[in-house]
Amino acid sequence: MKSIILAGGSGTRLWPLSRKNYPKQFLKLNGDSSLLQQTAERLLRILSPQDIIVMTNDNYLFHVRADLKGIYDNPLIILEPVSRNTAPAIALAVKYCVEKLKSSNDEVLFVSPSDHIIRPVERFTEYIRDAGEIAKEGYIVTFGIRPTRPETGYGYIKVRSEKLEVRSKGYDCYRVEKFTEKPDIEIAKQYINEGNYYWNSGMFAFTIGTILEELQKYTPEIYRNLEGNFKEVVSNFVNMPDISIDYAVMAKSDRVVTLPLDIYWDDIGSWDSVYEVLEKDEKGNVKTGDVLNIDTKDTLIIGGRRFISTIGLEGLLIVETD
Repeated sequence: MKSIILAGGSGTRLWPLSRKNYPKQFLKLNGDSSLLQQTAERLLRILSPQDIIVMTNDNYLFHVRADLKGIYDNPLIILEPVSRNTAPAIALAVKYCVEKLKSSNDEVLFVSPSDHIIRPVERFTEYIRDAGEIAKEGYIVTFGIRPTRPETGYGYIKVRSEKLEVRSKGYDCYRVEKFTEKPDIEIAKQYINEGNYYWNSGMFAFTIGTILEELQKYTPEIYRNLEGNFKEVVSNFVNMPDISIDYAVMAKSDRVVTLPLDIYWDDIGSWDSVYEVLEKDEKGNVKTGDVLNIDTKDTLIIGGRRFISTIGLEGLLIVETD
């Protein structure tokens, strides 16, 4: 198995802490490690460093190297020449695995974003192994998260809950009926009530052969640009369409299944998510850095180098930036 970490996104939803030049994957939100570092550390539980490929771009190369330096040496990093969304990025990584790492069509690839919080790690790695076994049967495995709230910031996966597509090591795996965009609050409530919708975690497992077949079938404009050697594919990368893997393959293929994950997962896409994830004091305050609160409750304070003092605040967000 190889893993592809997608670390080229310029997410700014946690502005002003997360900015275009310093996006969320490099932030240390829930401890001393960045979200990218936590992602790599999770994968190193089951993979060697030589089996982990990090996709990013030239703007973030310094941050990626700095984050991974303290974890393992000589990380495999692929630079996307231009931003073309997740489908071309994954296709480029597949080409790298085949040509540079000599991967066969039977090799399983696990694709993961670089900016999620997942726990417990031991349970999660068991799911990855299980997904790998399912992928070997020719399926594209998505990782579904059972909704705990009517969330409008996530895409959803609707499954055919009446039919178990695969049963592996006791885990139920369902055929995907459709992918849906981020809903409004009323639709999100409806999804929860119906019970056969999962949050789309953006993680996938498939064999190289399977994803190449599906790219050729559903997105030939990407597949055609994979012809030639790796250097030529990099040169032709600009000609690939700007499209997500969800639109390019997942929403079209009849080989997609969902493996429900019974773990904690959050993509930390909003300040509300940050507040929920971090530890609170007895008055409901979340604080990082050197902070003194007086008569303050239900407030999120993200400090840095400077001392922050609050008096008489309630329900506010305070963020210190350089």
